[in-house]
Amino acid sequence: MSAHTALLARPLDFGVAGPLGSFDAYVERVGRVPVLSREEEQNLARRFREDNDLDAARQLVLSHLRFVVHIARGYSGYGLPVSDLVQEGNVGLMKAVKRFDPAVGVRLVSFAVHWIRAEIHEYVLRNWRLVRIATTKAQRKLFFNLRRIKRNLSWLSAEETRAVAQDLGVPAAEVSEMEQRLSAHDMSFDPLPSSEEEDGYGPAAYLSAPAADPAEQVENSDWDSDSQAQLATGLKSLDERSRSIIQRRWLTDPKATLHELAAEYGVSAERIRQIEVAAFTRLRGLLPAPAV
Repeated sequence: MSAHTALLARPLDFGVAGPLGSFDAYVERVGRVPVLSREEEQNLARRFREDNDLDAARQLVLSHLRFVVHIARGYSGYGLPVSDLVQEGNVGLMKAVKRFDPAVGVRLVSFAVHWIRAEIHEYVLRNWRLVRIATTKAQRKLFFNLRRIKRNLSWLSAEETRAVAQDLGVPAAEVSEMEQRLSAHDMSFDPLPSSEEEDGYGPAAYLSAPAADPAEQVENSDWDSDSQAQLATGLKSLDERSRSIIQRRWLTDPKATLHELAAEYGVSAERIRQIEVAAFTRLRGLLPAPAV
């Protein structure tokens, strides 16, 4: 198990008795964890990096959880639970702790911001729309920047679109397309009926049923009836012992086992299996090929 996996697998202990309860209680708890000095942070980071000391890594994570909450609250405008954003940010923090090199000389919080934001960005893009609206790195950058720009604006004018495109280094057409995606709304595939729209239909109502063709239904029904009739005829063509074995092994409940039939007929289980195979071979020659 890697150090990162082990760290994820262990529960976070805030050093206070009692359950965490609500998100507000969580925020209050993480706010009470002392902030590390530079010397303390360097010492813990070296212990984790050089000695794989998971307790040192946990102390680094716990002391920076308050910063994750602060960053996550900046993404509350996307309509997603802040607690979920914090959880994703915590994953980014743990990834940062795993990769943090104290020899570089920077503080962990400065290094971890990138990893925290990256995990939150991924979560927002996965859950803000049912259909992903940004798949490439350039589109993700455009998504978050355009969301920030449009907080106090309605539709962008042609001049504003060109300015945004130039500022972000993307074609104006991509800015317009992303603006349309941001303004779109998800529609339920199969919405529940409402009193206001009794005659309204969702997209699911306009799709044909898997077996909607009457001709196919009649054909399948005829094929099933014909197969059952030929199966009955085929069973009659078998000798009494073979017919009984097939019926009791495959056409009745509970089904008999090879050993039960072997004991009844006074032969080996292998002999019962051979009779069964021979009977199936005969039946296959009498039954029609399956419908396609």
